[in-house]
Amino acid sequence: MIFSNAMGIGNSDATTRRGFVTAVTAASYARIAGANDRVQVGFIGFGLIGHEHVQDFKKQSDADLAAMSDVYQPRLEQGVAACGGQAKAYRDFRKLLDDKDIQAVVVSTPDHWHALITIMACAAGKDVYVEKPLTLFVKEGRWMVEAARRYNRVVQAGTQQRSGRHFQKAVEMLRSGAIGKIMSVRGTSFRNLMPGFGSPPDSAPPNDLDYDMWLGPAPKRPYNPHRSLYHFRWFWDYSGGQMTNLGAHELDVVQSAMQVKGPMAVSSSGGRFALEDHGETPDTQDALFEYPDFTAVYSYREASAGRRGEGQLEFYGAKGCLSIDRSGFQIYPDMKSDPSNAIPTFVGHPAGGPVRNKVIPEPWIQPFKMAGSSQEQFDLHVRNFLDCIKSRQRPIADVEQGHQVSTACHLANISLRTGRKIRWNPEAEEIIGDREASKWLERPYRKPWDEVLRSFHL
Repeated sequence: MIFSNAMGIGNSDATTRRGFVTAVTAASYARIAGANDRVQVGFIGFGLIGHEHVQDFKKQSDADLAAMSDVYQPRLEQGVAACGGQAKAYRDFRKLLDDKDIQAVVVSTPDHWHALITIMACAAGKDVYVEKPLTLFVKEGRWMVEAARRYNRVVQAGTQQRSGRHFQKAVEMLRSGAIGKIMSVRGTSFRNLMPGFGSPPDSAPPNDLDYDMWLGPAPKRPYNPHRSLYHFRWFWDYSGGQMTNLGAHELDVVQSAMQVKGPMAVSSSGGRFALEDHGETPDTQDALFEYPDFTAVYSYREASAGRRGEGQLEFYGAKGCLSIDRSGFQIYPDMKSDPSNAIPTFVGHPAGGPVRNKVIPEPWIQPFKMAGSSQEQFDLHVRNFLDCIKSRQRPIADVEQGHQVSTACHLANISLRTGRKIRWNPEAEEIIGDREASKWLERPYRKPWDEVLRSFHL
């Protein structure tokens, strides 16, 4: 098998790989030919969101939870149990990919593994549901798209809000001009984690954790409890911080509703100003995204909840505002009146100044409200993925769109880390006029995973 050796597929020539993929693809199609056939699903990674996905797939009558892979033995055992006890257990995800009975995989690993596992899964003839953010750096996203297209795979990004009925209704209303011309969007994610998670010393990894496999393509580092499992998201080696974690959800709604591929420019600032631990990513960050005819601002706080708390995503139009989160959305009308009446008077304007008119204000539009369900979004997202496996249609959160929104988040982090505005060409997927910043679009993989990546010639 091409993935069972220690170097992944490094010792297989292109002809062997093409033959294997063709055979696996044909077999996969044969197994899913009937609309009522059951889909054999394997799960790679059983952390917080991986556990959620197991429960989501378990609700679908045509999904068999057939395999589980995790590098941490306790989680592997818990994952198998969560699947019903009959799932095959794999410490090495490559052996799961070698399993010809598995038709689809759910990738819920740390961010730095998302791209390579997805590419390898596509080459092995598996359809993929991969959590957001799709990537750790920009160029990984284009590789993932190319792999999905080359091997004709369904790749669903884990931006579940796209499947929420109230999100779809809100997008429909925004596109139809329900709040008028949209000039700006604002998203926030505020919470207070003070004083932070502490700074435990480096130590030997637990005996039941394959730490080298956990690191995978990331740089070799001494084991630390915070460089593993849940806490990875606050280290640049494995994540883009909350900009890519939470910001990806918000910006996905923005780019979907406004039908844009990406920003023209991004400016961001912030830092780790308050949390008292050894995390690296910011606890405070503000980013401004410039699109052709509107702007979007996304801000997050890790050390101050503020009055707004987690906040909502707000679209500002010339006739009103639409505010949305996973629990629902609401349209708030602006009032129509004579523009002169909005100008301050204080003790009155001297001659020649604006004159107030006696006009009774009235709303530009009617208010509207619709409730939503967070769980519904997870369930419908899984349903869409399974349906697309059978129909071979592109999913509602296709890999291309997942790549585009991840890119916007990465550009914000590049701006923050270089200290300057980043100008972007979303068609060419290039930073304009900044060679130093362009170097941040790609990071090297650690051996032997760099050889695995190169073998695909993406």
